[in-house]
Amino acid sequence: MNDRPQLRDAILNIDGRVASLTLNRDDVRNALTGTALIEDIVDTVQWINRTDEISVLILTGAGSAFSAGGNIKEMRDRNGAFAGDALELQRRYRLGIQRIPLALHSAEVPVIAAVNGPAVGAGFDLACMCDLRIAASGALFGETFINLGIIPGDGGAWFLQRLLGYQRAAELTLTGRLVKAEEALALGLVLEVVAPNQLLPRAHALAADIAAKPPQTVRLTKRLLKMAQRQELPDFLDLSACFQGMCHNTEDHVEAVKAFLEKREGQYQGR
Repeated sequence: MNDRPQLRDAILNIDGRVASLTLNRDDVRNALTGTALIEDIVDTVQWINRTDEISVLILTGAGSAFSAGGNIKEMRDRNGAFAGDALELQRRYRLGIQRIPLALHSAEVPVIAAVNGPAVGAGFDLACMCDLRIAASGALFGETFINLGIIPGDGGAWFLQRLLGYQRAAELTLTGRLVKAEEALALGLVLEVVAPNQLLPRAHALAADIAAKPPQTVRLTKRLLKMAQRQELPDFLDLSACFQGMCHNTEDHVEAVKAFLEKREGQYQGR
């Protein structure tokens, strides 16, 4: 396994083929600006992309919040990530928080958000950038930028309407209202709502189920799902045929077929 990234404000744990990244700045409710969390998230995803031994990433927060998004005090004081004129601010966004959606959009493994508490503003968008979301019963969600007189500068408007459709995404974005976990489940924002003490066990169980599949096929399937969002059907079918040809020629495919016929679990080597 390649050398792990050197993280400052997050903790990376590895359990078999599952990586868990915990945002570890509870003192600022895991705010993404004014901390090193942007770099930590981006560096972790880039490391996983070049580390074949990892099949799933879990993203969660330490303490009471998943992520409060942007640092409101920095906004008030017009410093840190929010300092400068219009040109400087657009540069800070492009070279700062916008690196997160680009990184997660390019993640080669499934990413599961285990939302342990409030996920608001950019923290909400961070959860939406993941492939799957499981929420603790006390979690709270909100696309709250408009309440501060700003727009989702991290790409949230792009991700949210792909999850919920235009009308519901518009309602949440234009009102900035907060959504409790049970409503988030009803809207389709989250896959499941569980008791707080069951959040990480459930996230790890789901991750382990995915990680037990043939590793190369997991990554190709993730790529295929992402490509389906932006390709026309004829081009997508061509890509699917290419990926399928690759899968049929792996040792893990042969093992999967044998395991199915022999009614046992497959033992996969990533080859």
